[in-house]
Amino acid sequence: MKIDRNKLAVIHIVKKELGLDEERYREILREAAGVESARDLDDASFRRLMNVFMRSRHYRPRPDGITLRQKYFIGNLRRELGWGEDHFRNFLVKYHHRDQLERLTKAEASRLIESLKNVKAHAGGE
Repeated sequence: MKIDRNKLAVIHIVKKELGLDEERYREILREAAGVESARDLDDASFRRLMNVFMRSRHYRPRPDGITLRQKYFIGNLRRELGWGEDHFRNFLVKYHHRDQLERLTKAEASRLIESLKNVKAHAGGE
């Protein structure tokens, strides 16, 4: 079974965050998952690919810091709300007193997720 759109979005977000060019990205797809395109991934090959991505220096989290799963969940909520980067950053500063997502602890990230879910529910996007 092929992976869903959300997982494809995660792959492309990580690709962008890692600054991978198309050639290096395709090489990693072939080496880690044995596919030419992310659309051809199944759940097992998706996990193998994400494990390769997560071993990079870019994703070495603090022990008490926001988890990657939280970060992507927050990103999905932000997109569902239709918020741009500036709107989201203003919300983060105003209500959570942080200027960067990466500076949140796990507990703070959980509170942010709950507040975004509440905003979404009040906006009628449940």
